[in-house]
Amino acid sequence: MNTPRAHTLRLLLGDQLNLQHSWFATRDDGVVYVLMEVRQETDYVLHHAQKILAIFAAMRDLARHLRDAGHRVRYVAIDDPSNRQSLTDNLAALMALYGAERLQYQHPDEWRLDAQLRTWGALQAFDVPAVSSEHFYTTRTELAEMFKGRKQWLMEHFYRRMRQRHQVLMDEAGEPEGGQWNYDHDNRKPWPGTPELPPDARPSHDHSALWATIEAADVQSFGNPQSAALRWPLNRAEALAWLSHFITTTLSHFGAYEDAMSTRSARLFHSLLSFALNTKMLHPHEVVQRAQAAYHAGAAPLAAVEGFIRQILGWREYVRGIYWGHMPGYVERNALGHTTPLPQWFWSGNTRMRCLQHAVGQSLQDAYAHHIQRLMVIGNFALLAGIDPAAVHRWYLGVYIDAFEWVEVPNTLGMSQFADGGLLATKPYVSSAAYIDRMSDYCKGCRYDKKLKVGDGACPYNALYWDFFARNEATLGQNFRLGMVYRQLQKMQGPPLDALREHATHLRTRLDTL
Repeated sequence: MNTPRAHTLRLLLGDQLNLQHSWFATRDDGVVYVLMEVRQETDYVLHHAQKILAIFAAMRDLARHLRDAGHRVRYVAIDDPSNRQSLTDNLAALMALYGAERLQYQHPDEWRLDAQLRTWGALQAFDVPAVSSEHFYTTRTELAEMFKGRKQWLMEHFYRRMRQRHQVLMDEAGEPEGGQWNYDHDNRKPWPGTPELPPDARPSHDHSALWATIEAADVQSFGNPQSAALRWPLNRAEALAWLSHFITTTLSHFGAYEDAMSTRSARLFHSLLSFALNTKMLHPHEVVQRAQAAYHAGAAPLAAVEGFIRQILGWREYVRGIYWGHMPGYVERNALGHTTPLPQWFWSGNTRMRCLQHAVGQSLQDAYAHHIQRLMVIGNFALLAGIDPAAVHRWYLGVYIDAFEWVEVPNTLGMSQFADGGLLATKPYVSSAAYIDRMSDYCKGCRYDKKLKVGDGACPYNALYWDFFARNEATLGQNFRLGMVYRQLQKMQGPPLDALREHATHLRTRLDTL
């Protein structure tokens, strides 16, 4: 049977599930939309099972929506006999099959895909133009242009400009609502068990058949697939319903407890919208607008709304600008020269440190942990222990449902591991056990004592914390934000510091056993 010809193929990647893209405004029988499940994408890093499953399921659902709307779609499944398991090899074959004269694609958000498609496209006899994904507030290069010539690219400066430009939480006089830009100091409360947690109203999907197909194709993964009851959104309609649920039931408490951690809840008051946003089911504009409307309606306090909007309008756009402004070399940065391999319990959660047992275990179970678990528990330990930042990056990129390189790399290498030497963060984000204990219930019942610094029963974070600053004094000693730390370290010189450093060295040689 002959395949009907098409003049144009349009490629949709797995994180380009924007049903509102202008491409879909008109139907053209000469245009074929191409989606493909390929080993190139499942295998470039070891991914959590839920990440592969949720993206494939959402891609298949988008293909169904497009067909129902009258568009032509060519879906290349992971087990399709014609699947060459490479984006460009499949595209070359499909261009020949359809006799097409043009291949269009939306700008990828990962450097490797952008380079692959750009390089391949330049070698083709047909046109290969790229168009905007129509998703972000900013262009790829906007942040670099704003901070050209500056050593540090401060998010707060960028965030204020974005608020002004888009008139978000600004009053009639052009000043920030409430008289200040940032309410972070109001958003640092531990959760004592009240207020009551909101219900999890997300639908449950049985993707058992799809998971069996993925396994039969020998796609490697890790973590719990939860294939019989996966809770991640399948499409825009589900994502919008969950956004509404968050705004009406949860946003009001988000701010106060956004840094809190608890063994009683993986989610607490977080939105769980990052997967839908990063796959472009949702647009950041509509999320910001819904949150701002809740504040104006008196449904959520300013501190909560500002904290939430800062993550999307500020931080999310900012890290994307960091990524595109410093790739491709950014992923190779290792300012502190850390080379220690990942402990084996990063893949199992089997550690006696209760905070890491919970945060890593939750990540493996749910493909999710909120930003403080990622930064101040898992990332904090990795930095203090001197773990290779490239290994940390690959684990974060693989384990989290919302992790795509443009957002994960700056968060992991810059914010969490200080591997960029301070381009993104003004200081390393590390702590001893005291911070973790203040913000969580993790230390209760732990095998290690949060108050002890040395000895077999001492919390590893304590000795590792002081050893980190001691061994990196040549690099960090003049950092203006660390003056208090180094003054305290100076007072500890002699036997107290020697004992801490000896214990830390011992810990770092047996990370797998902690």
